[in-house]
Amino acid sequence: MNDDDHKTDCSVVISEVYLYLDLECSDDRRQLIQHHLDDCSDCLREYGIEHEVKALVARCCGDETAPQELRDRLRVKLSEYVVEVETREYLP
Repeated sequence: MNDDDHKTDCSVVISEVYLYLDLECSDDRRQLIQHHLDDCSDCLREYGIEHEVKALVARCCGDETAPQELRDRLRVKLSEYVVEVETREYLP
């Protein structure tokens, strides 16, 4: 594996680290990410930082829930939310 391939793999692993931490990826993907973390000290260091941030947030805010009134207001706002998509056609 050359340096460019390794960097690409690292960027993919780092971009998916929250899915890995939250157990939101397939078992095959988890194994692939874990294997990469085992072999790559740069990604392991980044994973450690992400893991610590996630643990800190869980310790500080883990038992809190939003008030029902806030959740209801958010549901109403989200149901009213309209996504505008800009499309462009490329003509030869």
